[in-house]
Amino acid sequence: MSEDLQKRMITILSTALASLLASRLADRFLDEPEERGVKDDVKEALLKAGFSLAATIIASIVIRNVVSRRWGS
Repeated sequence: MSEDLQKRMITILSTALASLLASRLADRFLDEPEERGVKDDVKEALLKAGFSLAATIIASIVIRNVVSRRWGS
């Protein structure tokens, strides 16, 4: 499997994982106040960034180790 294809697959998989994680778990970690402020926006941004980081690492492991072995690269 080519390096470009692996990068594309990692991007697609990490985006899907981050979206899923953020939508499912963000509500558990963030209390929704009546009126949001900058502090609430910062918390949400940091949480989403953490999900994105974790999803990219997971996707990279899956693509580079699991899928690459299967394709013989």
